[in-house]
Amino acid sequence: MFSGIITNVGEVAACNGDAFVITSNYDANSIEIGASIACSGCCLTVTDVRTHNGGAAFTVDVSNETRSKTNLGEWKIGTKVNLERSLKLGDEMGGHIVTGHIDGLAHISDIYADGDCQRFVFEAPEHLALYIAPKGSIAINGTSLTINEVAGQAFGINFIPHSLSMTTWGVQEIGTAVNIEVDLFARYVARLLEYRQ
Repeated sequence: MFSGIITNVGEVAACNGDAFVITSNYDANSIEIGASIACSGCCLTVTDVRTHNGGAAFTVDVSNETRSKTNLGEWKIGTKVNLERSLKLGDEMGGHIVTGHIDGLAHISDIYADGDCQRFVFEAPEHLALYIAPKGSIAINGTSLTINEVAGQAFGINFIPHSLSMTTWGVQEIGTAVNIEVDLFARYVARLLEYRQ
């Protein structure tokens, strides 16, 4: 379980078939084999870890199912990755409840300045658009975000300078595919309403 508060930006250092090696500033001694780390929102299991430049280089395996639902198939050496360690009991819940189970891909359709902030417009797939509501929560590339406005399958989000500098959002481009996880509660409410009809 995660909160969508990014704690480090890692970098893909190697791609070996279905495995990726990601370097980070995390303490290698604090990462156990089998630990869960959200990598751009996708909950992945650590299969190997070693010390690297004072931080950690950890290996994660990626299944075909994961590739089909996420943008991980586009990762290459040098790709920047939002990272979050799994929550421990008693940790501050700074974002919202995030499972690390990606629902699908959205695309960045526009980016423009909004004061000191950057406004991003995303286009969601039709089957996920009903879970996206103004002032609701969504996790995009692992980041807990508040939705500003919704128009059909498009929705807008403001990124403050801190978020832009502490995550991969400061280097994103129009047209990029991003991992989205809709709000857990919205998903269950929709499912309950479906059964009541």
